Amino acid sequence: MEWLEIGALNDIPRLGSRVVRTSHGDIALFRTENDEVFALDDHCPHKGGPLSQGIVHNRRVTCPLHNFVIELTSGQAVAPDEGCTRSHPAKVENGRVWLSIRQAAAVN
Repeated sequence: MEWLEIGALNDIPRLGSRVVRTSHGDIALFRTENDEVFALDDHCPHKGGPLSQGIVHNRRVTCPLHNFVIELTSGQAVAPDEGCTRSHPAKVENGRVWLSIRQAAAVN
C-alpha cells in the first residue's frame, strides 16, 4: 500500500473536511470530534452530491443535497438509504495526515 502525505491534522477542521484532488477523482478527508480521519470519494451514492460539503457527526456525514447519511468508516449509506461510496485508508501519524488511494474495481 502506497501512502501519500496530505498535510497537518490541524488543516482539517474538527467535524469538517478537506478535498484532495487526484487523477482518480476528488477524495474528501473528514475529521471527527475525536480527531479520527476518514477518506471517501467526494461523491454521494444517491445523486452525486459533494460529501465534503456535508455535516460531520460522530463517524458519519450527511449529504448536503438530500440528507443521505453515510458511514465514514465504510462509505455505506445508513438504512433506510441504500448505496455506497468508495472509502480509502487514512491515518494520522505525528500530527500528519496520510492517505492511500484505492483504485476503482475493474469492470468486465
